[in-house]
Amino acid sequence: QTSETIVVVLSQPRFQCASYNINPNGHHSIKHRISAAATSITSINQPTKIKIMSSGGGADPWAWLGLLKWSLSYSDGTSNTKATPMSDEDKAFLEQVMKEGIIDENERMKFILKQLTDAVEFYQHEQSSSQPASDSKEPPIEDNDLEELLLELRDIVEQIDYARAFMSIKGLPFLLGCIEERQAVPRPIRSACLGLIATLCQNNSPVQKELLELGALKVLSDLYFSEDPATSLSSKEQGNDEENIDSKSNINTNAMKPKYMQALSSIVRSHELAENVLDNLEQTVALFVDGLNPSTATDGLKRRALFFLRAYVTSDSATAERVRKLAAPIGIVADYYLEESTVTPAELREMSLSLLQQILEQKKSVDVILQRKTALVGLGVQRIAAMRKLTGDDKEYATVELEAWEGLIQQLARANPDEAEPAAGR
Repeated sequence: QTSETIVVVLSQPRFQCASYNINPNGHHSIKHRISAAATSITSINQPTKIKIMSSGGGADPWAWLGLLKWSLSYSDGTSNTKATPMSDEDKAFLEQVMKEGIIDENERMKFILKQLTDAVEFYQHEQSSSQPASDSKEPPIEDNDLEELLLELRDIVEQIDYARAFMSIKGLPFLLGCIEERQAVPRPIRSACLGLIATLCQNNSPVQKELLELGALKVLSDLYFSEDPATSLSSKEQGNDEENIDSKSNINTNAMKPKYMQALSSIVRSHELAENVLDNLEQTVALFVDGLNPSTATDGLKRRALFFLRAYVTSDSATAERVRKLAAPIGIVADYYLEESTVTPAELREMSLSLLQQILEQKKSVDVILQRKTALVGLGVQRIAAMRKLTGDDKEYATVELEAWEGLIQQLARANPDEAEPAAGR
């Protein structure tokens, strides 16, 4: 049920080129006549051709590249046609068509950043202004529109080359600055900036390194602990905090903490230097303990914190010292994330079992798990017995967790305590 865009080229001494939109109901309407004035194209004595240049989701900007190739070298073998050079006018026309049909992502990035800078200047003026709200200037762009532009920018920088181009125009310091302005910049805009950082860092070592040099780990982790119901809102959002509190559990459900955790995770994962920096960060343990807190963390925050912890503690560069340092959050996972309950989704249980299994397999430091060996084996036996009694879809749904429990119990049976570290001077 999607439309198709076709390019119709009439191969005659004088031809017109038009883009037609074919909708699902079969009604053909001219969307845009590209060239009613292109009357000097070299005569090609060939029958009319209709080519489908793209289908679904609107016009393909690369369609005009195909048109240029066809114009330069078309021949279907029906007759021997002598190729003749295109005139400068014809070349200029086709180049213009291609230019208008292809989006320059770099220019688009600059445009979006310009919109963002204008908006941030407005936010800054609003915060420092002593004028009453009724006398305030109109914003250069509505917050909702700006949020949409930032989502578009996120889609652009998913491509690694554009992410590095974004870095080269100094977009990273600007994002961090927006995130730090908690009182002036609206929360949805700061949230979108955090999402951008997470996207920019994916498998992109130069971007990760640049953020390390900007001190992003310290900045974002400090801001993470600044987020609470009273301070996580911008000045214009104060007084409307009820929407961020779960009335049933009184849990702060604003989306900022999961966003911070996601951004921090993206900066650190698969980057040895970033992992070493996190090793020496004062609040590292507290960050994971808070993100995994079974009483106050939301499911979204728990998932991101657990994913981050598993990647960090089981990476190739992980050390026994790192595992021992993170004993508290690992202990929380072992104590609270394995039992079947309405507050522990199956996804979290499976991720938790995988984390414990990987720690045992690596054998860098296992004492934090072996201290709970009796309780883990007892719970594992109960869960395995219960899951083996399941039938139908329930049995299939529990397959991953069942195999994980069986694997964990086998690992626990084979595991040995950490070797005592040699005394100093020996």
